[in-house]
Amino acid sequence: MTTTANDIIFRLEQKRRVQADFPGPKSLALTERRKAVVASGVASSVPVYVADADGGIIQDVDGNSFIDLGAGIAVTSVGASDPAVVGAVKEAVEHFTHTCFMVTPYEGYVAVAEQLNRLTPGDHEKRTVLFNSGAEAVENAVKVARLATGRDAVVAFDHAYHGRTNLTMALTAKAMPYKTNFGPFAPEVYRMPMSYPFREENPAITGAEAAQRAITMIEKQIGGEQVAAIIIEPIQGEGGFIVPAEGFLPALAAWAKEKGIVFIADEVQSGFCRTGEWFAVNHEGVIPDIITMAKGIAGGMPLSAITGRAELLDAVHPGGLGGTYGGNPVACAAALAAIGSMEQYDLNARARHIEELALGTLRELASAQPVIGDVRGRGAMLAVELVQAGSKEPNPELTKAVAAACLKEGVIILTCGTYGNVIRLLPPLVITDELLLDGLEVLAAAIRANA
Repeated sequence: MTTTANDIIFRLEQKRRVQADFPGPKSLALTERRKAVVASGVASSVPVYVADADGGIIQDVDGNSFIDLGAGIAVTSVGASDPAVVGAVKEAVEHFTHTCFMVTPYEGYVAVAEQLNRLTPGDHEKRTVLFNSGAEAVENAVKVARLATGRDAVVAFDHAYHGRTNLTMALTAKAMPYKTNFGPFAPEVYRMPMSYPFREENPAITGAEAAQRAITMIEKQIGGEQVAAIIIEPIQGEGGFIVPAEGFLPALAAWAKEKGIVFIADEVQSGFCRTGEWFAVNHEGVIPDIITMAKGIAGGMPLSAITGRAELLDAVHPGGLGGTYGGNPVACAAALAAIGSMEQYDLNARARHIEELALGTLRELASAQPVIGDVRGRGAMLAVELVQAGSKEPNPELTKAVAAACLKEGVIILTCGTYGNVIRLLPPLVITDELLLDGLEVLAAAIRANA
C-alpha cells in the first residue's frame, strides 16, 4: 500500500529551536580546530556543526535545531536519515564496503542501472554507468558524446553550472568562486544565450524564439555539424534556478536530433522528484540522449550516473568508462532504498504540494515587496530573485542580509545566482507542512525587515 510523507514518524522533533547566542561553544571550538587543518578554500555558509539531522530538521552539536530548506543542496530529498536508506547501508557494510565493479562486480550496480533505465525519460534501449559526483558524470557524458560523434565542440549556456573539475569549469559560466585563477580550461567549449524570462531584453520572446537565437549563433560561430553535444540544465541551479521559457528545451532538442548532436540534460540538481517529476525534462516531454544524475540519487551517499541511448554508451571501448569507486556497493544500496522511498511516499506528488504551499506565500509577499523581482521554480526547487526596488538591478547585499536573518531565527536557506541575488529553496521532500510554512514565514519576515 502506498503511504505518504505525512505518515513518516521522525526521530527528531520537527521544530526549530535556537539559542540567541549561537554558534555555541562546541561549534566555536570545532571552528578553531578547522582553521588549523582544513584549507580555507573550502567555505561553509552556516557557522554551526551538525550532530544529527532528520526530516526537515538539522541539529547542531550545541543542541540548536534549524529548519533545513537546503537539503544539502538538493541531496537529502528523502531526509538526511531515511530509515530505509539507513537500513540498506547498515546491511551493505556488514557484507563488503568495496571490491571495485571493474574487478569483481556485484548485483547492486546492476540493480541501480536497471532502475535508472526504467525511470529516465524515453522507452528506447538504454545503458547506465555509475560514478561518484555530478562533475564526474558530466565529464563522462561529454566523453561519450565526443567519441560517439567523432566531433569536438560542446555547447553550454549562460548562467550554467556543471562542476569544479577542469572540463566542468569550462562549461560553467560563473567566474567567482568557481573559475577565477584556475585556468587554462578545457578547449572546444562554446557558450550560448540562455532563456532567462525575467531578464530578457525582449520580454515577449518565446521559448522557441530564444532557442532559435542560440541555434543561429551555434551555426554561425561553430557549425552544427561540428558540435558533439549540447549540455543544459533543464532548470539551472547555481545560475539562479532559471526556468527557461516553455518551448526552449524542445526546440533545442529537436534541432540537436536533426544535426546528429548529442543532447545532454544535466539533472544533477533537478532530478529525482525535485521538480514534481522524476526529471525536470519530463515537464515538456523532452527525451535526452544522455542524462546526468547525482545529488538526490542516493539519500546522501556519494553516487552519480549517466544514462543514455545504448548505441551511444556502447560505442565506448571496454575500459573507456569507469573508476575505482564508481558505483560503490554501499552507495548503490542507498540508492535502491532511496528510490524505493521516493516511490513509497510518492515524492513527486509531495514536491508538487510543496510548490503549491510555497508559491502562494511567496507570490503574495512579492506583490507587497518591490525588492522581489521574480518568484519562480517547479516543485520543491523554488527561487526568489531580489532586486533594487523599482528596477531589475540585482541586490546581492539584501540577499545576504536575508539569509543571515533567517539563520538567526533558526532557518537555513541557500543563495545562488550569477549576480548573487537569488534565494533558493530546496527543502527535503519529506518536510512537514507545518515546518515548511514556519520556515517560509521566517523568510517573509526577513525580507520585510531588511527591504
